[in-house]
Amino acid sequence: MKSVAARPRIKDVAEYAGVSPKTVSNVINNFEHVSDRTREAVREAIDALGYRVNMAGRQLRQGRTGMITLAVPELDVAYFAELAKHVMTEADRRGLTVLLHQTGGSRERELAALHGFDAQFSDGIILSPLALQPRDLATRDRRLPVVLLGERPAEGSTDHVAIDNVRAAREATAHLLERGRRRIAVVGGMVRGRQGTDRLRTDGYREALRAAKVPFDSDLVVPVDAYHWRDGARAAAELVERDPHPDALLCLNDHLALGALRALHEKRVSVPKDIDVVGFDDIEASRFSVPTLTTVAPDKEEIARAAVALLVDRIDGPDDGPLVDHVVGHEVIVRESSGG
Repeated sequence: MKSVAARPRIKDVAEYAGVSPKTVSNVINNFEHVSDRTREAVREAIDALGYRVNMAGRQLRQGRTGMITLAVPELDVAYFAELAKHVMTEADRRGLTVLLHQTGGSRERELAALHGFDAQFSDGIILSPLALQPRDLATRDRRLPVVLLGERPAEGSTDHVAIDNVRAAREATAHLLERGRRRIAVVGGMVRGRQGTDRLRTDGYREALRAAKVPFDSDLVVPVDAYHWRDGARAAAELVERDPHPDALLCLNDHLALGALRALHEKRVSVPKDIDVVGFDDIEASRFSVPTLTTVAPDKEEIARAAVALLVDRIDGPDDGPLVDHVVGHEVIVRESSGG
């Protein structure tokens, strides 16, 4: 038998299997009209020679890189790290590679994700924006598909995947109200300003109060500098010094809630006896805190599946189809921090 090159090629597989290179290509691409016997012979040749498909060459011939970009604010925020894992798993299932872009929540870096270095090597972008303006999306290069996660700065600008943040916050607040809590503070909330996640979750909180005929107190909506552990701890420490202090904290992510739990522990405030604490995102740490954390759990796997599927549809199909708003499910998981 004729020896083959160190890196076998299609013609080597064809010679080994006794078929034409075209037949090998048909088997690799799963084309029909190849007999089972021939298909098996080609697969045996591929295994015997250790042949690997040159994906880069195939993608370049198709005008593709086989890479997509995921741009998120901070990878050390557990929600985004967990989401990135799910996106990478889904992309790998589709034979795609993910480039990670950390924006820090700055408009400049979010614009870089749309127009900068990574975009030159990506077939499309999945972006979780914090600072983009409506005009930024209006002026983007339409040839590069984009799917937005979370809240988008302009309606009708791109495909979009998110949970119903208003409903989720309303349900979490209703849970606290059902437990008899009436002075519920929103840590990370927004009374006025941009139509972001913070504002939508605050709106849901207000809807739940209104439905329960509990007066809204703007002093109980506490903005924070960032959604980190220390910001939640700082806010909780300040809130428990008030007279009267809140009887529940609705924290708009789990990092804030876990920081709040630490501050309340240091202040000798019992959770949930004195104050209930609820978070958002259901990060893994929420299941191991003391007490365990009640939280709103978005379906992160479905967010990843939907975002990658929408992006692939745009990459493979026409770019003038109707835009898609995909609303992903969520669940309020009641744990020890609110009596679970």
